[in-house]
Amino acid sequence: MDVARLAAKDAARAARVLNEVREARLAGQHGRVAPRPVIEQSWGRMLRSGVDPEHGFRSGLLSADEVRRRREESPLRDVLPVLREGLLSVADVAQHIMVVADADGRVLWREGSSQVLRKADGLGFELGADWREDVVGTNGVGTPAVVRGPVQVFAAEHFVRAHVSWTCSGAPITDPRDGSLLGVVDVSGPLETMHPATLAWVNSVAKLAEARLRELHLDALERLRAVAAPVLARLGGRAVAVDTDGWTAAVTGMPYPRRLALPKSLSPGRRWLPALGLCAVEPLAGGWLLRSVDEPAPTGEGRLVLDLARPRRPTVTVGGGAGSWSRELSPRHAELLYLLAMRRTGRSAAGLAEDVFGDASRTVTVRAEMSRIRRYLGAFLEHRPYRYREDAEIEVVLPEDPHDLLPYSTAPAVTAGRTPGPPNVPAPGRI
Repeated sequence: MDVARLAAKDAARAARVLNEVREARLAGQHGRVAPRPVIEQSWGRMLRSGVDPEHGFRSGLLSADEVRRRREESPLRDVLPVLREGLLSVADVAQHIMVVADADGRVLWREGSSQVLRKADGLGFELGADWREDVVGTNGVGTPAVVRGPVQVFAAEHFVRAHVSWTCSGAPITDPRDGSLLGVVDVSGPLETMHPATLAWVNSVAKLAEARLRELHLDALERLRAVAAPVLARLGGRAVAVDTDGWTAAVTGMPYPRRLALPKSLSPGRRWLPALGLCAVEPLAGGWLLRSVDEPAPTGEGRLVLDLARPRRPTVTVGGGAGSWSRELSPRHAELLYLLAMRRTGRSAAGLAEDVFGDASRTVTVRAEMSRIRRYLGAFLEHRPYRYREDAEIEVVLPEDPHDLLPYSTAPAVTAGRTPGPPNVPAPGRI
């Protein structure tokens, strides 16, 4: 069933059909029309996690101060003009609202038709509200964050009954530098006001926002490079200028690394970093100057924790005698590091390509991604075949429900890992 087209022709009929589909699925029956795959998978997650379809849950709203703090810290604040220009004028005329939520599903901005904003208040779709999928059910903010792709949720495709008069079209906005989730932009309103092209429109504007973020990043690196260049010209030995997130602006005496892993609380002084060893850390306008100091690296830097328990925000944490640092992983890097943890004896590029894409010929893509991973985890990885070092302590934290393992992934080997029981498939928890 083409839900979007049916809704455009006859919204009332679309609502009735979708309600029949929802009721049949919740009763454990197969109706005459099946839910769309993205909706059926989301409903499955809701049933497993215990979301109540008949009684919606509203979490406590963030305080005004906390909303303000998150707005100031969110990179999405820099692309609000792009989102407003691309979405808001049309949304207001069409009786829709534009909602921007952060990576935690918290609503940070909400603008558009005053009438529809009042209706949204009645649904708990307010500033500071938590609209994660596992909190309020299938919706146009939480579901795109889980699947890492654009999703339109029509009427009774919402899992919670209180939301069935509503329709949402949401698209994730990711960091163009590393693919991490920054948040979701959503256009919402009553079912009868939605158009089949709404989802494509919202997704296109989200891509424009990501392009703008990329431009801002490159502009900031260029400004840092202008500051660092005369400083580096006077230095001998190895040195690199990076921004506050570790992205490289300029180097001297060493190959050019795209990014260096930095601890969250870097401060001036001497610090041991995985890529450079012992460094002298000095502040620069917009970043840091890291000068290599020739002393042996400390011992004990040998423990890696791959945390997949939070489906939307997989992370890797490295710890040991030199302290610890964490990094949020892109979807592809999370897949590859998980697969290597499941196969400690190693995998060739062709083997990983088969695991990830179901196509052993896609080795070029695998090698490129593994090269990027080794830039920040080189001390833990070996190649030919790709594998973790034998002396490295690797811990993987899995979600409680195997079905929640990297839910956005379509990799055959990850899909197999969501089914408990077969050989070589780990049980939930820590391994």
